[in-house]
Order: sequence, then C-alpha cells, then structure tokens
Amino acid sequence: MSEDQNIKKQVSKNDIVLNKNRKLVLYNDDVNTFDYVIECLVEICGHELVQAEQCAFITHYKGKCDVKSGDYRSMKRLKEHLVDRGLRVTID
Repeated sequence: MSEDQNIKKQVSKNDIVLNKNRKLVLYNDDVNTFDYVIECLVEICGHELVQAEQCAFITHYKGKCDVKSGDYRSMKRLKEHLVDRGLRVTID
C-alpha cells in the first residue's frame, strides 16, 4: 500500500469519529409509553422535560425524530443506553 493510500485510509477513519453531523434518530414503536420515552430522553440525552415531550410526540406522529446530534462516539454511547432501555434508535 502506498503512503498516499495509507494516509487516505487514516483520514477516512478519523472522519467517522470526528464528524459532528451525526444524528441520533428515535423511531416510533407500539411498546413504550410516552412517559417512559420522555423519561429516557431526559435521563440519557439530557433533554429538558418540554424538549423530551416534543420529541416523543414528533416520533409518535411522524414515525421518527432526530433527538440529538454530535460526533459519532457521543451518539454511539447514547444509542447504546437507549437501546438497552428498549428504544429503537439509529445513528444517521
């Protein structure tokens, strides 16, 4: 592998970690209650109560909602905690 290819490979790996434009997306389900989802968003994502309520309603009526944005590592940690609580979440 040439030095240029090696550098490009390293840069692309760093882009994944440093990309500040990642979004944590919450998806609607028929299992969790509004109160439970709101509680999770407040505790895990650090939302204010009103913000968590709005995200829960948007998720319910639109099917999904961007609940947080930031770098990949931060979103991955939040995703893992939310998934552990039974919520459907992806990182986009």
